[in-house]
Amino acid sequence: MTEPLVLINRDAEGLAHAVAARLITKLVDVQSSGGVAQVVLTGGRVAAVVYRAVAESPARSAIDWRRVEFWWGDERFLAEGDAERNDTQAWDALLSHVDVDPALVHAMPADTGQGAEAAAAAYAETLAATAGPDDGDGVPAFDVLMLGVGPDGHVASLFPENPARIVVDSSTVAVHDSPKPPPTRVSLTFPALADAKETWFVVSGDDKADAVADALSGTSDLPASIPKGTERTLWLLDEAAASKLPRS
Repeated sequence: MTEPLVLINRDAEGLAHAVAARLITKLVDVQSSGGVAQVVLTGGRVAAVVYRAVAESPARSAIDWRRVEFWWGDERFLAEGDAERNDTQAWDALLSHVDVDPALVHAMPADTGQGAEAAAAAYAETLAATAGPDDGDGVPAFDVLMLGVGPDGHVASLFPENPARIVVDSSTVAVHDSPKPPPTRVSLTFPALADAKETWFVVSGDDKADAVADALSGTSDLPASIPKGTERTLWLLDEAAASKLPRS
């Protein structure tokens, strides 16, 4: 596994457009071999701009959107269509603007009263049903896993000190007592996050600078320091998020 590659853009807007261009190129590359591209989406302020930039790019027409399979790394356990859900954000910004196959868009279950544990188990079953015989931990071999990073160093909904971060016997976990509202969530676990070919940390803002520096220090146990792509790990930052990194 190679060392993480750090790429820095001037500001959040430039970062989002650079990530959008990179994502389009990656999907085209995967599809050139005839495969269905497997992508894990994230949520947050930068992600929404990335998705809008993809939707507005003329280059999006190079992608066969019917051969892109979408997953999420985590989700707020709220009612379907709630504006705070990551899948709602993605549909509004991107998925409703391209010709996706709805059967290949795997939103995490919404809160319908069944409980977060049942929702997590259902998503684990969906992942396992798509995984191939050579895929590890019951998840598909994701081509791209996009992750944000919180000021506390959390990724997906795996927070420091929360019991969900130590779950290793399942691909998904119900998260309770999240320090960031809403308190109940569903998340992929670290073993599932470890199976991506490429892992992209997309981070902006000076409030994330300490967490970015700690995660890249090589000595941190923050959640953001744990997932790594099997082929490549990218840290895609704006200057504010990179401001605490040592300068060469």
